[in-house]
Amino acid sequence: MSKSNDTMGKTLGVVIGLCLVCSLVVSGAAVSLKPLQKLNKERDTQRYVLEAAGLLDQANGDVPATFERYIDARVVEYDTGDFLPQIDPRSYDLAMVARDPASSAKPVNDVASIGRRAHYGVVYLVNNEAGELDTVILPVHGYGLWSTMYAFLALAPDMNTIKSLVYYDQGETPGLGAEVVNPRWKAQWAGKKLFDETGELAISVVKGGAPAGDIHGVDGLSGATLTSNGVNNSLEYWLGEEGFAAFIDKIRQGELNNG
Repeated sequence: MSKSNDTMGKTLGVVIGLCLVCSLVVSGAAVSLKPLQKLNKERDTQRYVLEAAGLLDQANGDVPATFERYIDARVVEYDTGDFLPQIDPRSYDLAMVARDPASSAKPVNDVASIGRRAHYGVVYLVNNEAGELDTVILPVHGYGLWSTMYAFLALAPDMNTIKSLVYYDQGETPGLGAEVVNPRWKAQWAGKKLFDETGELAISVVKGGAPAGDIHGVDGLSGATLTSNGVNNSLEYWLGEEGFAAFIDKIRQGELNNG
């Protein structure tokens, strides 16, 4: 009986030892890989920003250098539209900040189902070869059918003319809602206008297709009404008072040099 207990004790000891060793290996790998994961995430963001700006082909594989040359990332306060130069956009983790009640709040009108909105966001100012503002890129996100969909909305300096809408993270149904990444659908956004003559938000993904010549309409995604609604809701929220409305007004008034 004692021999049996000794054997069981040794077996348990070996199992526990192996578990501890495996835990240490996994933890060590996670810690050592974290900087690489952070770098890869940063590179992905840069690549999609360049795509939204129409500069990805120009990068010729050197995304970081092209991003550094043309893109000025800035942290902005949503409520005031002011730049916050004291915050480094490279180290500002928007997702983490939005989860912290001390640095975020629940939206008053959460039409995009984002849950919480951070007090500050990151915008991307794209300069041309002469150093003049050419494009402003706003991050937008909202819930579709199955997932929160993340995109970059690129606007001309008039803050009304759309240059592109690039979805870079979504989990919608392949062949249906996931068509938000289809180049043919994405191409429809170029040249559309956000606001009508009265200043009201008028851009819309239209179920059944936008009328010919409609400067505010983009064809809906066939068989994906909820995803299309999610796109509309995302734009409604982030271009509204709780989103980038104050920042858009600042740019229109020529107040870019406030930080």
